[in-house]
Formats: sequence, C-alpha cells, structure tokens
Amino acid sequence: MTATPRRWLFVLTILVGSFLLFLVQPMVARMVLPRLGGAPMVWNSAMLVYQALLLGGYAYAHWLGRFAVRRQAAIHVALLLAAALWLPIGIAQIAPPAPGQEALWVPLLLTASIGPVFFVVAAQAPLMQRWFAADSRAGDPYILYAASNLGSFAGLISYPALVEPTLPLAAQSLGWAGGYALLFLLVVASAAARWRGAVEAPHGAPAAAGEPRPALGRQIHWLLIAAVPSGLMLSTTTHLTTDIVAMPLLWVLPLGLYLLSFVIAFSNLDGLKQTFATIAPAVLLIAGGQALLSTGGGTMLVALISLVMLFVVSTALHGYLHHLRPAPQHLTLFYLIMSAGGVLGGAFAALAAPLLFNWVYEHPVLVLAAAALLPLPALLPWDQWLKVARPVPYVAAMILLAAFACWHLASDWDGTFDGTNALWAGAIVAVGLLVIAWRWAYIPVMILLMLGVGGIDTLEKGEHGMRVRSYFGVYTVTDDPAHQQRRLAHGTTLHGLQRTDAAHRLDPTTYYGHQSGVGLTLDAADRLAGPNASVGIVGLGAGTLSCYRQPGQRWTIFEIDPAMVDIARDPGKFTFLSRCAGDTPIVIGDARLEIAKQPPGRFDILVIDAFSSDAIPLHLLTKEAVGIYARALKPDGILLIHISNRFFDLEPVLAAEAKARGWSAAIRMDPSGQDDEFSALTGSNWVALTATSDRMRQLTGGLRPRDKAQEDGAWVPLEERPHFDRWTDDYASTLPVLLWNHLIGGRE
Repeated sequence: MTATPRRWLFVLTILVGSFLLFLVQPMVARMVLPRLGGAPMVWNSAMLVYQALLLGGYAYAHWLGRFAVRRQAAIHVALLLAAALWLPIGIAQIAPPAPGQEALWVPLLLTASIGPVFFVVAAQAPLMQRWFAADSRAGDPYILYAASNLGSFAGLISYPALVEPTLPLAAQSLGWAGGYALLFLLVVASAAARWRGAVEAPHGAPAAAGEPRPALGRQIHWLLIAAVPSGLMLSTTTHLTTDIVAMPLLWVLPLGLYLLSFVIAFSNLDGLKQTFATIAPAVLLIAGGQALLSTGGGTMLVALISLVMLFVVSTALHGYLHHLRPAPQHLTLFYLIMSAGGVLGGAFAALAAPLLFNWVYEHPVLVLAAAALLPLPALLPWDQWLKVARPVPYVAAMILLAAFACWHLASDWDGTFDGTNALWAGAIVAVGLLVIAWRWAYIPVMILLMLGVGGIDTLEKGEHGMRVRSYFGVYTVTDDPAHQQRRLAHGTTLHGLQRTDAAHRLDPTTYYGHQSGVGLTLDAADRLAGPNASVGIVGLGAGTLSCYRQPGQRWTIFEIDPAMVDIARDPGKFTFLSRCAGDTPIVIGDARLEIAKQPPGRFDILVIDAFSSDAIPLHLLTKEAVGIYARALKPDGILLIHISNRFFDLEPVLAAEAKARGWSAAIRMDPSGQDDEFSALTGSNWVALTATSDRMRQLTGGLRPRDKAQEDGAWVPLEERPHFDRWTDDYASTLPVLLWNHLIGGRE
C-alpha cells in the first residue's frame, strides 16, 4: 500500500483531463466553421458527438474495471500513447455532405478528427476515481466527480475568454498537445501511486461486504434522471437562440451551468443541495411555464429565467442522482449509465426533435419530463397547516381554477403581458405552488400554464404549413392584415417581408429597399456592368432581392438550406421569386464552398447576405473567404456584404480586410423604417468593396463625410480601428467587435 492516498494527485489529474476535454470542444467547433457554419443545430450535433465519445470512454473505463489496477494502468497508458498519433489536433479531410445530410456528416467529421483523443481523455474521470478508491483509506471517490466538472467548466469558459482572443488555431492545437503530454505524465504518476496497492476483486465478482449489482429498474431510473438535464441543456440553447434572444456565445452559458450543477450535486454541501431540491419544483413551474413561448419578442430577463431554471433543475436532478449512487465497486457502471443518459437526452434534442417537430417542442417535453422525475417536497404544506385529512377534492378544485385561468389568459394573449393576463398567469402559478406535493396535479397545472403563456399561439402558428423546421433553424410565416404584410421570421430575426396589397406586392422590403446599399448597387447594375451583368446572391431569404433582376442579367443564388428554397419558391407564401426571377438557378450548399467551384471572374456583383438570426457567419468574413470571393469576381467587380447586427460591430473586420488587400471600401448606413415599427423597410448597413478606386467612385459618386451617413444615397468611408487584427481561418475573435452595451440591454 502506498504511504498516503495522494488525493491531490488524483484531483489534479482529473482537473487537467476534464479541462482539456472541454477546451477541445469549442476549439474543434472553431476549426470546422469554414466547412459547417455556426447554426445552433451544428453545435447541438457536435455536442451529441462529444456525449457519444464520452459514453465510449466511460464504457471503456467500466470494461477496464474487470482487471487489476496494474493491468488497467498498462492498457490505459498504451492507449494514451496510441491516441497521441492524432496530435496535433486538426480537421479530417472528408468530402462535404449532400444538402440535407448535415445531421449525419457533422458527427462523422468530428469523430474522424478527434475521436480517439477525445475517447481516451473522456475515460479519465471514472478511471481515476476507481484508482483513487483502490486505496481503502482514500474515502468517497464520488467527490472527485465534482472536481472533474469544475475542470470541465474552466476549460469551457477559458476558450472564448482567453484562448480564442489570444492564440491562432495552430498555436491552440499545439498548446492542447502540450496539455495532453502533461496529462500523460499525471496518469503515469497516478498509476505509480497505486501500482503496489492491493489487487481489486475482478469486475463482477462478489465482494464480502459489498453491495449487490443494482437492479435493472434502478439502472433505468439513473438513465432517465441523467437524460433529462442533458436534453434540457441542448433544448434551452435552441429555445433561447431560436425564439427568445439570439445572443452571441449564448451556447456557452447552458453548457457551463450544466457542468456547474454536477460540481454542487457531487459535493459534500448537503445543505446547499437540499435548498436546490426544495426550490426546484417552484422554479420549474414558473420558468417552465414559458417553455411554449414563441413570440419572437423575448428579452434578456426571459433568457435569464430560462438559464436559472436549467441550473436549478439540473442541480436538483443530479443531486438526486448522487443520492441514488451505488457503492464504489459499481462506480464505473453508474457513470456508464449516466453517460448513456446524457447521450439519450442529447440524441432526442439534437437528432430526433428536428425530424419530429416543426418547432422547439422538445423544450416543453423535457420540462415536463423533469417535472415527472424531480423529487417533489411540499413547498407550502397547506393541508398540514389546515389539518385537512383528505386534500384530494381541494386539489381537484384548484386544478379547475387553473384551467379557468388558462382559458382567460390564452384568450387575451397578444404576445405581451399586461395587468390582466399577468394576473391570470399569477393565479395558475399560485395553484401550482399549492399542489407541488401531488405529482398528478402538479404536471397538469404546468401544462395549463404553458398553454396560457403563449402555448396556444405557438401551436396555432404550426398549423397549415406556415412553420418549417430544418437543420439550420425554425422558419415561421405570419400574416399581419392590419399592416398588409406577410413576414418570415428565422427565430427572433426578421428574415423577409412582403406587402400583401396588390399595388406594392413586389416592392423591396426590410434591409433591401432602394436606398439601402444593396438597392443602390443593384439599381445601378446596368450602368456599372452593362445590360448583361452577372450577379451572385448569397442568402435567399424570402427572395426579396430577386425583383431587382433586369432582363438580360444573369443571376445565381446560393442558399445553404433547402427549406428556405421551398419557402421562397412557394407562391402561396411569397411571390418575389416566382414573379421576378423564377428561372434563376439556385445553388444549394455552403456558399463559401460553392463559390469556390465557380469559374474565375464570373461575377460583376457579388452580394453576401448570410446572417442567421444574429449569429456571425465568421467563416464568410475571413481573409481566405474574401479571397474566394475575389477570385469569383471580375477585376472591376463589386463585393457587397451585409453587416447589420444587433450585437457586433463588423466595420473594423472589413476595414482591416480592405486595407490589407489595398481595396477601396465604403459603407451605406440606411436609416429607412427606423421611426415606424411596422414599416416594410428596415435600417441596414451594407459595405461595398472594390479592387479599384475608379469602380468605387462609379458606384458611390464620391464618398461623403462620416456625419452625412444618414443622407439618402450617401456612402461614407469605413471606420478603421487601430491595431485590429485581420480575421483569418486560423485566427478570429468576436470579443473585440462585441457591442457590450447591446448585449447587456438585450434587444434593441
């Protein structure tokens, strides 16, 4: 037996392994941006791959448990050496997917790129805990799982805050390889600390005073409890970025809170854990009651409430899981089933839900699943206070009251809360708080609250084919008869609008009015490039720009999402494309990859309009991406990029790119529609870049001073930022261009 249990060594090994595990996730996601883009479902698919590899690592750790510690150490060290062949980390060269096959291709690409390394590092947490427990004096090994998740959280947060802004991808990959070498040395040291320890009984062999193997029902219970927080973490990410607020880096917060919940749940802070268990049903009721909300008018407050719910409920469920943990001899089985539950929840949210639902219905489903699994201690034991011997009739009467309140709330719902409907919502919440102790009553009241707070409206929007969900998002078409408009929303972002009055049906709308940068450029296409101008459009939307096409012009549209093409081509939804440019070829696929396939010097004008909600198409704004556009343009061609955004100031990015290339650049800041909430036009910022100053003068007629930016048709110089680093595929950080005041204030 070793002289001491050396707890510090095992804690350090687990911390380093978990730190590397969650540092590599956003790093690889950044590496694949040029090939995948940044849609929320891309991240969810990546998370599913990570969870599956984690499951594989836990299964491997469980399998190793059948051997003595010495043999475990020999096998694991050898596997660590073999996995090092995949270092430094890079992206595998696999052919791009066919349209519609992204959900299967993303897991294949990530597995081929980092699968072996991620697999072997994923085994660290359960394996080190098992080695730690091999010393009978070591104590409860489960507390080391809290250290594991603390390391995971640190790795996750450090990437956007420290690593990405300071290091290019090549240096990141080398740094991670250095961390892997440190982990290897720590594993060897941990193995040496137990090398002379007592040999464990073979896996599955009966122990003299041990606990019998947990029954199948108990294992299924573990599986379900682990699945719900995992799925809820992904559904919260999708729900917030789709229908509440498309805040940048929002994906970090749900995952970070999910990891922190393990830190508390597997600690010895029993009082704190009991507090979470007590308040969780009430928090789930209040926040989960908004799970069917899809007004597109969310605020940071709603987002904060959703994140609080995720953290509290995950901590309560993981604390319950910790309470149900088996003896240390079954530790790896417990973690294996926990990991399987994580994969199950992730598969439901990332793979099954986009196929089954036309909206983010997985979120309310998982909220209800949490309600079915949470321990439900009575928050207000009124039956005991009032000495009610048979409370069932009273509970039933309260459910009827909640149903009556739901009916009133739903009938008055207009997407906002006023005093009356807030009162009815409060009545349902009050009933829910009173019936927490009765699960058969608690869940129906929560359903009533969901239906009342926007749920009926959400269900109605899904009827008649007016909502479509694809791998890239949720698209909703709605009519506004009062203002004679039909709108296309992609999550919280207006993605297209058509006026429904016959006289103005084909007028350009939203960001594409005649006074916008794109409108001014396309109106001048004949003057700039002749009657046979060749025009490329990246991003279809509702097809608004197609009505700028003139006879003789040759247009090509690039669109990544087949669902968007179906919407724009359907004259029952929008008629821009069918009436103005029905024969225009549409190339489906990632624009950067598809433009690279075009012959050199094809386009006179190339328009890049590829924002998804407020996510930055970072891979479309790098040096390499602009190089692809430059190759596809004629020598005097015009590159036009749409940079309107609520959270990022992208002027410095394009100013640095233009300066590095020696190009001319200007921006048109169109104020159209800013004074009228229901105007068909929307303020926009368009940047024009040309290789020659003569072409820029022909387009703009000469640049105006910056203080003239709001004048009709005025183009002004781009605003440069000193010492701003040019974006490349190897280095780009969004933090320097983040508008922190908009982030804190929510929607503009």
